[in-house]
Amino acid sequence: MKTAKPGFIKLLPVVAFPLVLLAHCSLAFSQDRAVEAAISRDVGLMAARLAQMCPVAEAYSQDAFDTCRKGLFVSPQVQAMLGPITLWGRQRDQNALLKETHLTQFAPEALMGMYMPLFMFDGSYSVSYSVPNAMYVARLGVGFRNRLQPGQFPYPFWHEANKWNTYENAKAMLFWFDAKSLKARVVQFTQLGEGAPLVAVQPVVTPAFEGKWMWTDAQGKTQPAVTLFDGLFSESNPYKRDLDASYRVLALSLRESQCLQCHVPNNPQRSTKLVLLQSPAHAAAEIKRLLKQVQTDRMPVDDYGVEESLTAETKALLLERGRVFEQFVDKAHAWERTQRLTSKTAATGIVQ
Repeated sequence: MKTAKPGFIKLLPVVAFPLVLLAHCSLAFSQDRAVEAAISRDVGLMAARLAQMCPVAEAYSQDAFDTCRKGLFVSPQVQAMLGPITLWGRQRDQNALLKETHLTQFAPEALMGMYMPLFMFDGSYSVSYSVPNAMYVARLGVGFRNRLQPGQFPYPFWHEANKWNTYENAKAMLFWFDAKSLKARVVQFTQLGEGAPLVAVQPVVTPAFEGKWMWTDAQGKTQPAVTLFDGLFSESNPYKRDLDASYRVLALSLRESQCLQCHVPNNPQRSTKLVLLQSPAHAAAEIKRLLKQVQTDRMPVDDYGVEESLTAETKALLLERGRVFEQFVDKAHAWERTQRLTSKTAATGIVQ
């Protein structure tokens, strides 16, 4: 019987293990390349669509803003890229981890209806991978419509000088993608990095902030106008009157329940993931999550961030009014979906 040469048995695992490891690394690398290619493809389509709907224009152009916002209402290319909950905010530090960054939580329709139309796009983009955040990031070139009337902004961004400065000088919008879902979990605007805003920035002297997130203008109209459901629903939506009436009733309970002490843009509790409720449109976008939090006694919280139970009567009234409002929000969204399907059928001749 022949015996193996000394060292042969020991040598085989040493040689084989790197080969197996190399095979696994090669497979992982090819999968990552496939994910990046898929994200790059979809981002390219989204960037082209945004440039078509929201092209570079004068920063004061109301027509360009309205056209952009109406286009986003019916654009599947953009909403398809966003997760069911999308975090939004400014990038203050390029090296900051996203999980440690203060961001605001939005439903996609709120982000697309009130915030993204404030930006202009030229179709330029790049995609890279962030090792610290373990996410792919797409960078789209933008400019900001800083010269619109105050009522076109979802709230007075100028309540904080640094925030307004970042908006006004923004030159890119960042979409942070989860590699598994291929959806953007975080969207940021930034003035950091290479390049320049798409339009030369003419700084605006903003109105004095008087501590009011909503106000009445000289003509007696409630402002910001974009938050009166116009940022979420089309002009012809038949449920807007019911939404307005039910929100006014709900707003009384929101104040009585102290919800509006925390869920406002200046973020007094310094929540890392803020939810806004200070306007009709913001409340409509978050009503389901609001009701869930109240039902489970996770809202409100006291000055120390500790959950504070409402009285049984206050809680019951808030939930009752919230559910009435929620019903009209659902009906308004259902009507919008029907209109989009009808328009698509008329355009393509395909019955859905």
